[in-house]
Parts: sequence; C-alpha cells; structure tokens
Amino acid sequence: MRSTAFRQELQALLLLLGPILTSQLSQAAFGFVDTVMAGQASPLDLAAVALGASLWLPLMLLITGILLATTPLVAAARGRRDHAGIPHIAHQGLWLAVVLGLAGMLLLQRVGPVFELLDTPAHLRDLTGRFLAAIAWGLPATALFAVLRNYCEGMGRPLPVTLISLTGLVLLVPLNYVLIHGKLGLPRLGGVGCGVATAIISWLMLLMLLAYVLKSKHFAPVRLLHGSFRPEPARLAGFLRLGLPIGIAVFFEVSVFAIIAILISPLGELQVAGHQIALSVTSLVFMFPLSFAFCMTIRTGHAFGRGDQAGMALTRRVGLIALTVFAVASATFIVLARYPLTAIYTDDPAVRQLAADLLLFAAAYQVVDALQIGAAGSLRGLHDTRGPMLITLVAFWLVALPLGYALGLTYVTGERYGPYGFWAGLVVGLTLAAVLLNWRLNQQMRRLAGAGAAPAA
Repeated sequence: MRSTAFRQELQALLLLLGPILTSQLSQAAFGFVDTVMAGQASPLDLAAVALGASLWLPLMLLITGILLATTPLVAAARGRRDHAGIPHIAHQGLWLAVVLGLAGMLLLQRVGPVFELLDTPAHLRDLTGRFLAAIAWGLPATALFAVLRNYCEGMGRPLPVTLISLTGLVLLVPLNYVLIHGKLGLPRLGGVGCGVATAIISWLMLLMLLAYVLKSKHFAPVRLLHGSFRPEPARLAGFLRLGLPIGIAVFFEVSVFAIIAILISPLGELQVAGHQIALSVTSLVFMFPLSFAFCMTIRTGHAFGRGDQAGMALTRRVGLIALTVFAVASATFIVLARYPLTAIYTDDPAVRQLAADLLLFAAAYQVVDALQIGAAGSLRGLHDTRGPMLITLVAFWLVALPLGYALGLTYVTGERYGPYGFWAGLVVGLTLAAVLLNWRLNQQMRRLAGAGAAPAA
C-alpha cells in the first residue's frame, strides 16, 4: 500500500514536472539566444547585452520571485476547494505585478549613474543604457505573465504556459534577426534590437496566456476579471508577507554568483572566464531540481489547503528521494563529462582546465543543493517563506561569501586559492542551507501535526 502511494505521488510530481521544466528551459534560453545573436552583430553589442543582463536579470528575478507567492496561495485555495477565493488571489497578484513591473521599468531606464560609478567606457555605457531602456518596456508584461503562469501552475495546468513559452522563444529568433540587422526596411539596432524584441515577445506571450485563462473551460469555476477586481489592502499585505521573502531569497542566491565574478575579476580574464563557464553548466543542470521544487510547492500546497498531513509528508518524502537520485546522477555526469562540456564554450586549454576543476566542486554540492531547493519548495507550499529567506541570507551572505573571500583572496591559510576558494565556500554554504532548511521543514511538519490540521490560508 505504501509503495503504491509512493508511485502515485511520484507520478503526480512527474506529470507536473514535464511542462514546468520545459517552461524554465525555454525562458532561460531567451538570454542564450540574445547573447549568441548579439555576438554575431559585434563584440560591442555582445558586451552591451551581457552588461545589461547583469542588471536586468537580478531585478526581474526579484520581481517574479515576489509574485511566486501566487502558486502556494492558489494551490492551497484549490486544495480546500475555495473556488471563489482563487480569482481574488490572482487579482491581487496582478495589481502587485503592475506596480512592481512599472517601478522596475522606470528603474532600468535610469541606471546611467551606475555605469558612471563603475567607470564604464562611454560607448559601452551608451549602448547598454539603450538596451536596458528598450527591454525595460517588457518588464510589466513579464510581471503580469508571472502571475498568470503561477495561477495556472497552482491550478495544476502548467502545459499551456509551456506551449506559450516555446512559441515566444521560436518567435524571438527571427524578430531578433530583423531588428539587430535592420531587415524589412527597419533601422539596424544591433544589441538594442535584442531588448526591443524581448519586450515585444513579452507582451505577446502575456496576451496569449491572458486569452487562454479567460477562455479555457478548465478555468470556468475560477474565471479571472469577473466580479470584484479592485485592490484589497488586506489581501495585498498577505500576498507581500508571503512573496517578499521569496523574492529576497532568490535575489540573495543569484547575487552571490554575480558578486563572486566581480571579486575575482582583478585576478584576470582566465579566472573570470573559468568561473562563468562552470556557472553556466551548473545553471542548466539546476533547472531540473528547481522545476521539481516548484512541483513540490504545488503538491504540498494542495495538501496544505485541505489539511492533509499525510499528503504533505508523502510529497516531502517522495520529492526529496527523487531529487537525491537525480543529484547523484547529475554529479556523476558532471565528473565524467566536465572536459567535453567546457570544450563547448572555449578552445583555450587554460580556461577549460580551470572550468573543469571548478565543476568538481559543483559535483560535490549537487546532493545538498537538491535537498535545499526541495525543502524550500515544500516550505513555500506550507506558506513558510520568512524562515527560508533568513536561512538563505545566513548560508550565502554570512557563510559562503565571507568564507570564499577568505579562501580565495586572502592568505589566511597561507595561500590564496582564487575561484577555487569561492567555490569551496559555496559547497559549505549550500550544505548549511540544506541542513537548516530541512530542519525547518521538519519543525513545521511537527508543528502542523501537533495542531491537528493545516491552518486555513
């Protein structure tokens, strides 16, 4: 009987995983496409797009991380069959998305002083500023799309989001080409064309997803934009209490890797290049546990909403076991394939060797990384986000980064290890995060068991 329940839960998670993973990979591919196509225009266009992305991406992830609260809130409401409450949740998310998206757009269009502070060359500063000014117009659409995506996933309907994301990726390539190179009578925009194309595709994807949720029969009982649509301060406050820690936690983790690249830059281009290649490989591998954690959030949220303690415990057990199995497989793959993987990025033997060495550290943290992201996913399903935010702060900013700095750039151990020291710090930080997040999850499960039922959200 227990083995049957295990298989059924695993099957339910995997059914969600396919479309969610595909959506994550397709959206990650947007940046890859922009980078490759801007590089075909000129090295300056490539540099402008890369520099602009270093500011745009963390801000975008902060905003979409806050709006990720839509998923556990909708999932819990669905679990307790509160069909009338689901549209209200999504409506408040949409209002918040408008505010955050417009604020982010205005901020990106006024980042000139940042480049002046960094003493960025004038020609690169100008092109990067124009790229950011263009792509910023798509940020409100990205924020609104995030709410609708999370609404669909919380309702257990991720496939339409996948199809729309893939459609957007397919359309991005020809639109990039036309705008970058000035085809069809349009002016040649170079790297700025990537920003314009991304903004256009963002609005197009939003319109497609909005049309789906307003017309699909699957959303008839929870139809959006019907009835009251006004902002509700109490609901907005609750949304922010849940979502803001998620966004901040995502920002903590993403920004650490960017800070490491900046800190090791005085060591030379070889060190930065090796770090970036290893980070690129591990970021792609990370898409699986990240997507699986989203599935755990949805399944845990459903069980939490209906007060099903056994269901929450089953999702946790099945999810963490599945993530561990994948992590062992991915670690083995990284160790065995690290040289062919680095060869995809560069022909420089020194850079390839450094990147291959750093990938050994990545292999070492695969299991703990999977366990920490899985526990965080379950905790989101239980509407616990403040604790994970604090744990992420401690693990990455108070342990991993200072330890990495000490090992990488000081002689506290008698020798400085450069990027090796920083990646060793990441291993320690992720291990601490895995231990603390799973301890937190265990405490929350015990608390709910003691209370006798999951509290209504």
